[in-house]
Amino acid sequence: MFPEATSGYSYEDCRATADWLLAQTAIRPLVGIVCGSGMGGLADMLKDPVIFNYRDIPNFPQSTVHGHAGRLVFGTLKGRSCVCMQGRFHLYEGYPIQKITLPMRIFKLLGVETVMLTNAAGGLNEDFKVGDIMVIKDHINMPGFAGNNPLSGPNDERFGVRFPCMSDAYDRELQQMAMDVGAELGYSDFLREGVYCVLGGPSFETIAECRMLHKLGADAVGMSTVHEVIVARHCGMRVFALSLITNKAVMDYDSEEKANHEEVLQTGKQRAEQLERLVSTMVMRLEHNSNYA
Repeated sequence: MFPEATSGYSYEDCRATADWLLAQTAIRPLVGIVCGSGMGGLADMLKDPVIFNYRDIPNFPQSTVHGHAGRLVFGTLKGRSCVCMQGRFHLYEGYPIQKITLPMRIFKLLGVETVMLTNAAGGLNEDFKVGDIMVIKDHINMPGFAGNNPLSGPNDERFGVRFPCMSDAYDRELQQMAMDVGAELGYSDFLREGVYCVLGGPSFETIAECRMLHKLGADAVGMSTVHEVIVARHCGMRVFALSLITNKAVMDYDSEEKANHEEVLQTGKQRAEQLERLVSTMVMRLEHNSNYA
């Protein structure tokens, strides 16, 4: 018997959860959105919402982090059927990595074709400012270097292949669409592109770690998103991801700066409206612009 067969991660368990959700709502989402710390307002934009608390969904993990509401919201955004995670799961909460990424499997079985993820991140690139929005073009999966990958264990071909490609993890057409939409909205001054590095957390990085990550080519660092991206791509969904730069990583031993979660939530609040406009405009284009379809 596969080890996941009794753990809530098997295809049958995911199918049962998806079927339970589909039986409770008439909405058939094509877009799945994951809200990062302080960015749950995206879900509040959905029209005619059908809301499920994570604790009420069979097999679903629970969100334990301040700034993550812990709700799955179905509805329409600019006329497009969506499902939105208000709150995600992280390695540092103590969940197995397969449990953190379970919602991506369920998204796939709900019929989602495109996943859009947001996160709060620390800026490593010295040209980045607090409040910048970074379109993720690639990632560095640090826990993966130590063998902590959501695809470890038996592979179920019904989800995807044993060895999925990750050189095209982030959809280039959607990246271009984000830059185009950002320019139209007047966001070019604070819209960037870059490489996101994931660490396990929950402690923020040391100065030496930040310097190392910067040398490795990372522009921003955080504690989420990459594991979800890997599973979403394994399932064949298109992926787009944004980091909101909520603090500057400390790179200087003489600095008095200290990273803290309150700063993260505060920046999220200040920039949230613009981030929401960017994502909602992109969702509308997914439907209407054949170049991006």
